Amino acid sequence: MQLRPNELEGQLSRSLLPAYAIHGDEPLLAMEAGDAVRAAARRAGYTERELLEPGRGFDWSEFTHATGSLSLFATKKIVELRLPTGKPGPQGGAAIAQYLERPSTDLLLLVTLPRLDRSGQGSPWFSTLARAGAIVEIWPMDRSRLPAWIAERLARQKQRASREVLEFLAERVEGNLLAAHQEIQKLALLAPAGELSLDTVQAAVASVARYDPYDAAEALVTGDLARYARVIEGLRAEGEQPTFVLFVVASALFALQEGSPERIFNRTLRRAVEAALRRIAPKQVERAIAEAAAIDRAIKGVEVREPWGAFMHLGLNLAGGAKA
Repeated sequence: MQLRPNELEGQLSRSLLPAYAIHGDEPLLAMEAGDAVRAAARRAGYTERELLEPGRGFDWSEFTHATGSLSLFATKKIVELRLPTGKPGPQGGAAIAQYLERPSTDLLLLVTLPRLDRSGQGSPWFSTLARAGAIVEIWPMDRSRLPAWIAERLARQKQRASREVLEFLAERVEGNLLAAHQEIQKLALLAPAGELSLDTVQAAVASVARYDPYDAAEALVTGDLARYARVIEGLRAEGEQPTFVLFVVASALFALQEGSPERIFNRTLRRAVEAALRRIAPKQVERAIAEAAAIDRAIKGVEVREPWGAFMHLGLNLAGGAKA
């Protein structure tokens, strides 16, 4: 079974499955999904918990023992398996798959790991877990969804905010949901219930945004130049290497030129490229690619030019690319 994060609570309220795997790139959402599974298990009488975090040289017979025995003082147990690399290895994969062929009714297996690529999701142990239980895949929060996400979190603490305030908050915490969660909690302490004014929020909230090159590429192809400029400046201030920023931006531009958004692995950027195919004229893409080539020469020192300023120029160059 495949579940979206917002479907997990509903599924847990109906029944507990023998196993859950939570994998993804967003630590806060993954942590909350794990907490939801643990809470539901505790309510169902799983009073014992055993944590395993395999490292190099881990003896997988420990997992076999943990899933094959219960203590004398508890009838139900959670076995939590944390895989920091996402790869249990042949021995671990075989042990997990073997257990899941006949899972115990008195045991719940919770596996947490980074987001797996397609080959990892197609591995035998992961496929067996998907058949026996549920897979919860966590994706990074899209920028377009962030204001609504903030509004929902504020509502939990009986606060609300206008669209202007929500956009201000989103701008300050973009790319850093854990910090966003902390800032929202701070507002619960510093401001009363009800409507939050912009002045109150501005005084309380720090700028904790964290960007990556995919944010820049997404903003570029969606035509959000204000955000693009903000992300480029943020990357520059954080010491990001312009070489990688150029790689991501150029990959999006080539996907636009070739009409092949499927070549983009990042799902949010891929959707942005798909939409931009209907909006940006081919000649504008060609000029932007030429600008990217000039940035490459500047990075290598072949052309006397400041790369970060050139990124800004690239954004302006693409801005007039809407199709008539």
